[in-house]
Amino acid sequence: MAVILIIIVSLYLCVIPDLSILALTEYQICFNRSVPVLTDEQRLFMTLMHYYDNHTRPVFNASHAVDVYMGITLTQIFDVEEKNQVMTTNVWLDQEWWDEKLKWNPDDFNGLKMLRVPCHTIWKPDIILYNSAEDYTNGYMQALAMVSYKGKVFWPPIVKFRSTCHIDITYFPFDDQLCHMKFGSWAYDGFQVDVFNRSNPIDLSNFVSNGEWDLLSVKAERHVVKYPCCPEPFPDVTFSIHLRRRTLYYMYNVIVPCIMLSVLTLLVFWMSPDSGEKVTLGLTVLLAFSVFMLLIAENMPATSSFVPLIGIYLTTIMALTSMSVILAVVVSNISNSGHREKALPPFIRAVVILLSKVCCIKLRFVNRAVCDGQIIQCASKRNSQMFYKGNSNNISHDSGCGLIDFENGEPNNGRNLERANKRRDDRGENRELNELLCKVHEMMCRENDRDKNDYLCKQWQEVGIVVDRCMFWIFVLGTSMSTIYLLVIMPMTKPDKTS
Repeated sequence: MAVILIIIVSLYLCVIPDLSILALTEYQICFNRSVPVLTDEQRLFMTLMHYYDNHTRPVFNASHAVDVYMGITLTQIFDVEEKNQVMTTNVWLDQEWWDEKLKWNPDDFNGLKMLRVPCHTIWKPDIILYNSAEDYTNGYMQALAMVSYKGKVFWPPIVKFRSTCHIDITYFPFDDQLCHMKFGSWAYDGFQVDVFNRSNPIDLSNFVSNGEWDLLSVKAERHVVKYPCCPEPFPDVTFSIHLRRRTLYYMYNVIVPCIMLSVLTLLVFWMSPDSGEKVTLGLTVLLAFSVFMLLIAENMPATSSFVPLIGIYLTTIMALTSMSVILAVVVSNISNSGHREKALPPFIRAVVILLSKVCCIKLRFVNRAVCDGQIIQCASKRNSQMFYKGNSNNISHDSGCGLIDFENGEPNNGRNLERANKRRDDRGENRELNELLCKVHEMMCRENDRDKNDYLCKQWQEVGIVVDRCMFWIFVLGTSMSTIYLLVIMPMTKPDKTS
């Protein structure tokens, strides 16, 4: 009986060679219990791979193209390198295609409709990232491919891509970036391998948000390009990722300290020129700006293609600070002009009076003359003394101090000897009185000169106060307008990158 069964099995193997594996399995089950039993997946895999060649396209008709449907599952955006213009992302690269050589009847394998096979055992489309910034020696993750009984293959390897991206930092740190990832077949043209979008090309269910960038949108578009090398079309699928930079970090670490230093710059115009600390405060603030700019320069993108908005703002604020130091020196020089006994020019007086009305400053010295009608120039030899008009009639201009002449030209006879002696004594007393008056007049002239110099100093100091107040409001306006325009208006009016 055993001999008859062996003959029947041998004939069965000769007649149906494609089912030799199944026959051998049944033979092992019946006659050799030491050999392990094959599972349904093993039998299916051995059946599918019996004549399978993974080096050729899986179509029986060579004129047909293999349609590959692509999509990505974006899981994380690692980094956007502005200096190198590279974006690093982690994606699941979903690929689907139909393999005509991977079909079976589920009823022959106990209803098995889906089989996971190693990806290196089947044909895969050579889909690559065209704008990759990485080498292609590593390849994709060797993930299992999911094959259905109808021949549909789904392969989702996990890939970390480093793609080139044109970075525009004109509005940094309020910038948006639009990066593209272009996928397509490298060796096959569109007549052999055609690439399409999947019905759901972008999956963000597993996306992990980035601390520096907000993901606004992701879209996919199919393009057909003809290259100079080949007349055939080469289709591709391009994924566009729209990112927006988070500004909270830069607000607290860059913009707010700049505004605080700008406020310190305005305090330069409120300090008195006599204190000598105006220039010191301005230089201190300017030095703080320089050190601060060196610190944030490391966080700013190092590129010469665009000028960042925050760089323009810092340069503007530093220019205003430098101007404040220059104006502090000018105001100090104006305030000290009175010590050089320099009179206030009429045009400066008119301008200062006008500016005082604009700035609502009440003037005490600039709007009045230096001398009133009671003071005139002394007519002494030095021509530099001041005295009152009421005493000028009693003083002779023959001497340096203006001595009074008491001689009346009457003859000196014996009859008038007593009278002459008396007048001689009076003349001696009057000479002493005249010398005393000369000293008093000289002291009055010196006092008047001192009052005049003090008055000139107060006038020039008042001019410096008016100039300081005007510069303060000008700098307040300039700082406010530059801050609002550069940090509010320009970011709000930036062009839309998706259009």
